[in-house]
Amino acid sequence: MCGIMKIVVSDIPQEGLEVTLKEMIEHEDRISPVEADLRIEKVGTEVLVKGDLNARMALRCSRCLKDFEKEILVPVDVVYHPVEELKAEEEHELRSEELDMGFYSGGGLDLLDLIKEQVMLNLPMKTLCAELCKGICPQCGADLNTGTCECEAKTIDPRLAVLKNLIK
Repeated sequence: MCGIMKIVVSDIPQEGLEVTLKEMIEHEDRISPVEADLRIEKVGTEVLVKGDLNARMALRCSRCLKDFEKEILVPVDVVYHPVEELKAEEEHELRSEELDMGFYSGGGLDLLDLIKEQVMLNLPMKTLCAELCKGICPQCGADLNTGTCECEAKTIDPRLAVLKNLIK
């Protein structure tokens, strides 16, 4: 199957579904294409979703502030339960084996929400254009990846400058 965004849980056949999607998602005002190859199976009231997501994301480097693109491969292995199970309990403590668990409501599962969630969870917290990115000079703002700047190498924290007078 191709191009399905909403899955009705009662319509999932016993042998399961193979779903291939190509969808544009937004991340911080940047639109990125995501390709998904998913296998969806129903076991009782649970829905098992396994597969891979492949995204080419436009990101901004945390050190030098340059825009760059990065390909992200995300393995998907999520178990969905009906939200009614959650409502039955007043309090529920999340265990480590439940971290890859989600809930569906109204008898349907939105694959676009799944794709967005999985991509966002797998983006690095600190995006870097290169592992050895030198960033920018904190004084003049020069890109240290393209060369050096003319700033004084020895800067003393003004709060500690008084201690320099003690050494003579």
